Amino acid sequence: MLVTGATGYIGSQVVRALHRARGDAVRIRVLVRGSSNTALLDGLPVEFRRGDIMNPVSLRDACSSADTVFHCAGLVAYTWNFRNRLYDINVTGTANIVNACLESGVRRMVHTSSVAAVGVRENGGPADEGTAFMDWQRRISYMEAKHLAEMEARRGIAEGLDVVMVNPGVVIGRVDGPPMVTNSATETVAAIYRGAVPVHPSGGLSFVDIGDVARAHLAAWEHGERGERYIIVSENMSYRELFGMIRDLPGSADRRTFEAGRPLSVLAGAGGELFSLLTGGKSHISLEGMLLARKKLYYSNARSVESLGMRYRPVREIVASIARGSGKE
Repeated sequence: MLVTGATGYIGSQVVRALHRARGDAVRIRVLVRGSSNTALLDGLPVEFRRGDIMNPVSLRDACSSADTVFHCAGLVAYTWNFRNRLYDINVTGTANIVNACLESGVRRMVHTSSVAAVGVRENGGPADEGTAFMDWQRRISYMEAKHLAEMEARRGIAEGLDVVMVNPGVVIGRVDGPPMVTNSATETVAAIYRGAVPVHPSGGLSFVDIGDVARAHLAAWEHGERGERYIIVSENMSYRELFGMIRDLPGSADRRTFEAGRPLSVLAGAGGELFSLLTGGKSHISLEGMLLARKKLYYSNARSVESLGMRYRPVREIVASIARGSGKE
């Protein structure tokens, strides 16, 4: 089998979960770029294939003789200057993987999608896998890119490929292996614990542990139905509830925060956009991100629980684990 994005936050944990579950019974091949840092995979019996999801020729070689492809490679960004790269990596890259799978006779592709590709309920109720994608979501570059990436996956299904989609919520938690890879959401939880974030947005999100996300990929591979998507979330929680939960942890800074109103949100988002534009890097804060932070983006995990047998780690346990490793006790 082949895993793309194997040196990243989710992909590396999928590789480790595969090795724990199947050991030497499966041959794990990972696609890595020449510039990739592979230290997170040290000690694992994996076969490295040099290539890039933007290079179709390299994908044909990587997919050759593979029974399953876990497509975990992707880009998460919300600043305006990343919109073209979001399309290139998430949409064109997925199209290239789908084509390589079809050409190589791959049996099943497990596609790492996101709840960002799923519709939302304007009343704040939990959306499910069938909730329609909203028109306003198309104006959010990351949401649109993930939605279009799923369209490429569905195009593959129409052409004969067996695809199942995994749609995690906001993924947080510390990874197994060397502490080299994390994500912005986990870093933000640690910053809240240290008292470095004085304001909270008015909306809410669905959270899930990185370990559960990795296990969900294996469950979808083994038990998922062709063409189905599975929302992978533990709990829906407002930012106010999340901040309060973190503030109550032993050793936290215990600093009271206040809700960010729209003017402050717009100002912060504009500052993040300027930082990203000047540095060329991703900013944790952006205009699109602050818009989403005012919405209740809640999702139901019922299908993954019933069909995949998923059981989820409570958010309180996840954030407590992050806090223990944040360096402030």
